[in-house]
Amino acid sequence: MTATVPGSAGRPEPGPSTGATGSGRRDRAGAPAAVGTPPPRKKRGRLLGKQPLGILFSAPYIIFIAVVFAYPVIFAIWMSFQDYFFAAPGAQVDRPFVGFANYVTALSDPAVWQSFGNVGIFLLINVPLTLVLSLLLATALDRVVHARTFFRVAFYVPYVSASVAVVAVWLFLFSNQGLVNAVLGPLAPSPSWLVNSALAMPTIAIFVTWKGLGFYILLFLAALQNVPKELYESVSVDGGGRLRQFFTVTVPGVRPATVLVLLLATITGANLFTEPYLLTGGGGPNGASASPVLLMYQKGIEQQNPDVAAAIGVILIIFVLIIAALQRRFVGREES
Repeated sequence: MTATVPGSAGRPEPGPSTGATGSGRRDRAGAPAAVGTPPPRKKRGRLLGKQPLGILFSAPYIIFIAVVFAYPVIFAIWMSFQDYFFAAPGAQVDRPFVGFANYVTALSDPAVWQSFGNVGIFLLINVPLTLVLSLLLATALDRVVHARTFFRVAFYVPYVSASVAVVAVWLFLFSNQGLVNAVLGPLAPSPSWLVNSALAMPTIAIFVTWKGLGFYILLFLAALQNVPKELYESVSVDGGGRLRQFFTVTVPGVRPATVLVLLLATITGANLFTEPYLLTGGGGPNGASASPVLLMYQKGIEQQNPDVAAAIGVILIIFVLIIAALQRRFVGREES
C-alpha cells in the first residue's frame, strides 16, 4: 500500500526516482538527473570569441590586411569590369560597365599568354630548386657545430640586400663580357645569358632562387627543431645511415614547412616584377622574360589601360589559386 500524506489528495510521496527535490528532472539522454544537480545552462556564444582581448591585439594587422591587400583586390575586380581610365583628382567622369570586354581583350593578346608561359617556366625552375636546396642546406646547417651563426647569416644576407645592388652584381657576372662568360670561354652561350630568348628566364629563376634561399632555410631550420632527436637515434640503431634518416625522419617531419615553402615560393614567383624589369630591361628579349605583373605595369601605367591591366591581375590571382590548391591537395594531403 502506498503511503499518503494528509492533504495531498492521495498523491504518493516522492520516491527515489524523483529525488529529494521532487522535480523529476531528467538529463538530455532521458536518464534521471543526479540529486541536487542544478539545471544545465546553455552555453552562450560570444560575438568576439572566448578571448575578446585577442581581437583587440590583432586589430592593427587586420586593418593592415584590409587596407593594403583586400581593398586593392576588390577595387581591381571592380575596375576590370569597367571602361576605366585615369583622370584628374576630383574630376567627374563616366566609367561605364563593359562586362567581360577587358578580359576578352587581355586573353586575345599574345603578349599576355607569353607572360603566363614565362612565369610557368620560372615556377618550374624556381620552386623545385628553392624547395630542394633550402631543405638540404637547412639540414646541413642544423648539424653544424662550429660557426653556425656565421653560416646562417651568410645565407640570409642576400635576402635582405637591396635588389638593385644585387642585380648590378649579376649584370656584371652574366653580361656579354661578364665574368661567367670569361670563365666558360668558348662554351659561353651566344647570344649571352640575359639577351638570349631561351636562357633569360632560367637565368632570372636561378637569381631569384639564390636571393631568397636564406628565408626558406630559416623556415626549415625552425621546423627541424620540432623533429624529435630520438627518431634519428632509432633509425641509427636499426642500421640506417644519414641518407635513410633524411628520407624517413627529416622529410616527413618537416612536411608542414614544405607545404608553406611551396605556397610562398609559388606566390612570390607569380608576382615576379623587379628582376625582369632590371635584368632584361623590361622583359626582353622580345618579351621572353616578361611576367604578368610586369605586363600589368606596362599596360596600366605606360600604355594607360588600367582596366585591361586589372583584368590581367584577376586572371593571375585565379592562376595562383589553382596552383596553390593543387599543391595543397597533392603535397599537403598526407599532412592533413
